[in-house]
Amino acid sequence: MELDLQSYLAQRKGLVEAALDRLVPAATRSPRRLNEAIRYSLMGGGKRLRPILVLAGCEAVGGALERAIPFACALECIHTYSLIHDDLPAMDDDDLRRGRPTCHKQFDEAAAILAGDALLTMAFEFAAQPVEGVNPTLQLELVVQLAQAAGVSGMVGGQMLDLLGEGRELTLPELQNIHIHKTGALIRISCVTGARLGGGDANAVQALNRYGEAIGLAFQIMDDILDETGDPAVMGKAAGVDRQRDKATYPKLMGLSQASKEAALMVDKALESLSGLSQAADPLRALARFILVRSH
Repeated sequence: MELDLQSYLAQRKGLVEAALDRLVPAATRSPRRLNEAIRYSLMGGGKRLRPILVLAGCEAVGGALERAIPFACALECIHTYSLIHDDLPAMDDDDLRRGRPTCHKQFDEAAAILAGDALLTMAFEFAAQPVEGVNPTLQLELVVQLAQAAGVSGMVGGQMLDLLGEGRELTLPELQNIHIHKTGALIRISCVTGARLGGGDANAVQALNRYGEAIGLAFQIMDDILDETGDPAVMGKAAGVDRQRDKATYPKLMGLSQASKEAALMVDKALESLSGLSQAADPLRALARFILVRSH
């Protein structure tokens, strides 16, 4: 029976958002304004791709979803914090995110900075909570890997490379290096963490690692393409921002047609990496294909 991807995504997104709502409850934390800014961004929609990848990676190796929920929420907190800070005037200076005013526009810059700081800190609080059936030593190892993927060796380092690349003509390896870190690091660790929490063996974990690397690049290539061709009303944010800021992007480097081919090549690599896994990995296969046709 063929997987209904949209139903799968809606169901898994519901699990993640219910857990986030429990972990970051409304109107119970003080200062109230900070909590409002946190929930405004965290509960304001989005694809929930990274936490869904954690859950799908866990399922792919036959693991119980309950083991992966806290880490899934941690990944979403880190991703949301990065969006809040990316949108600030000192970074990408965006007014819209997910079809609504960005956090600093809805509140103010100070509240947005602190909301991002709080979400990053919460992520490690959630990831470090004891989980029944998960070895504490494994959990500690995964917390360290999460920190590496989010920090200077991963996303934050990639963001700095991205800023330094503005206005420069980069080679393909230089551009890939930016996005392996800026976008790919959190996507890769989402897949690997799910597989490890689910009890996957070394071969399965390595397969999910290769899968995560490939779809991380594919996802960023399609982001670059959508910035050129997407409908702002559908994307929930402005289009053409990368060109305005003279950012290094795949369409700028190789043109839209070749960039699309590069994304398809990465998806093929991702699918090939899963060849040794059972039908339990079908959600991961469907997610890889979906990257090429998404509109936001």
